[in-house]
Amino acid sequence: MRKTFYYSFLPTKAEEEAVAARSEPRQVTRGLVEIRDWYPAPRIDPNNPWQIRKSITSNEVVTTELTLSHEEMFEHVFRYWTLDMADHVVRGNKCFVILVDYTDDMPRKIQSESVFLKTGPNDTCILGLGDVVRARYLNPGDEVGLFWDMRSGTFGFKLLRR
Repeated sequence: MRKTFYYSFLPTKAEEEAVAARSEPRQVTRGLVEIRDWYPAPRIDPNNPWQIRKSITSNEVVTTELTLSHEEMFEHVFRYWTLDMADHVVRGNKCFVILVDYTDDMPRKIQSESVFLKTGPNDTCILGLGDVVRARYLNPGDEVGLFWDMRSGTFGFKLLRR
C-alpha cells in the first residue's frame, strides 16, 4: 500500500461553528493515509539496489544529516512501512533506524543514537548518519546510495564514489 497525504479542505459542521466562535481563519489540516497502489512497487535489482543516490553536500557533512526528498521517502521507504510507523515520522517524531553499511566486502550493522530518521523542512526527511560520516570520512561531493531492505527492516548504505 502506498502512503500519501490527505488534505481536509471542507470542515465539518462542528469545526465550522468552532472556528466561527473563535473568529479566526480555519487551518487546512492534513493526515497521512494509505491508498491502494495502481502500479507495482519499483523492482529492486539485487546487483544494484541503490534506489536513492545522493551527492553529499558540505552542509550534510557538517551536520551529519542527509536530506531526502518527499518523493524519495514516500516511493522507496514509507511504501514498505506500516501506516503507524510512517505517521510517527511525518508528525515530527524521531525514529531510530538500523543502517547496514555495504561499502566493504563485509557488511557492518550500525545502530546508535546518531542513526535516525526525522522530518525536515518543506516535506523532506532527514536521515542522521553521524557514525557513518565519521567512520567513512565522507566529504562534499561523495556519492552515496541508499535503499530500504524490506526483509531485515534496515537502511542499506554504500559509498558509491569519492
